[in-house]
Amino acid sequence: MKPYLHKVQYYETDMMGVAHHANYIHWMEEARIDLMDQLGFPYSEMERKGIFSPVRALSCEYKQPCTFGDEISVTVSVDSFNGVIMTIVYEMKNQNGQTICEARSEHVFLTRDGRFARLKRDLPEFCAAVENTKGVSSLTPDP
Repeated sequence: MKPYLHKVQYYETDMMGVAHHANYIHWMEEARIDLMDQLGFPYSEMERKGIFSPVRALSCEYKQPCTFGDEISVTVSVDSFNGVIMTIVYEMKNQNGQTICEARSEHVFLTRDGRFARLKRDLPEFCAAVENTKGVSSLTPDP
């Protein structure tokens, strides 16, 4: 998968000229949506099919700050996926190749009525696409 690229905007910085920590979470979301596009399953299309993917857990480890104009490369990989829960890891680097943040997010897949989606049954082609991505460390059956 190709990394997601983001250029830090002036409005994303605080009074010290540093990108505010909350923006990293936005960049993670942008990179996750880009991952879905690269897999051939745009998130908007999944929503049209009645499947939603809210965040269950999130963690970030900020390594060093970035500032206005920095070009951030967000490498995204699937750490684990069992057909209901997907854990994604992110590594953000600046234009100099320095790691600025390492993070992970955990997402569940739900139907419109709030029940767990059974993607291996309902969207097996999505599960196969995720399984074939580099970085998938475990793929286990639906609970």
